[in-house]
Amino acid sequence: MSRIGKAPIAIPAGVTVQVNDGVVTVKGPKGELTQKVNPELDIKIEDGQVVISRPSDAREHRAQHGLYRALINNMVVGVSTGYRKEMELVGVGYRASSEGQVLELSLGFSHAIYIKLPKEVKVEAKTERNKNPLIILESGDKQLLGQVCAKIRSLRKPEPYKGKGIKFVGEVIRRKSGKSAGAK
Repeated sequence: MSRIGKAPIAIPAGVTVQVNDGVVTVKGPKGELTQKVNPELDIKIEDGQVVISRPSDAREHRAQHGLYRALINNMVVGVSTGYRKEMELVGVGYRASSEGQVLELSLGFSHAIYIKLPKEVKVEAKTERNKNPLIILESGDKQLLGQVCAKIRSLRKPEPYKGKGIKFVGEVIRRKSGKSAGAK
């Protein structure tokens, strides 16, 4: 039995979960999310909990059991509390500003980069004196938030020599030493 799959998902107050025809819909104060689920898995809502069971111990069923439990749990957490990611721009002259759903980045290229974000993602750019600029992203959809963060990070990945680039707050960049000084 999957350790993750057999754990029930508690439904917090203000959140409703519906299952019909292999589609799970979760509604809450932060929005509404849907996820298509393998129709072979049995999803039941009982005593304020979502319980997922699989029909057999086949390899595919075992894999999907834990997967769909985790996806539904992410949806429940997303519509109740939401997700938040903070990214830091490390480098001289790196700047970020946001206006509505458009994020403007200055990352040392000859031009500014403009990224139009999906309406489900809220963005805020903070710049404080003597600190690296921050980009704060919030959303109820964990998958979409991760994808947006990966896209922003791919514009200027942190490099190992000086540590410049876009990184997550709290992320540790593995540093390398530069050239060895004149080995004779």
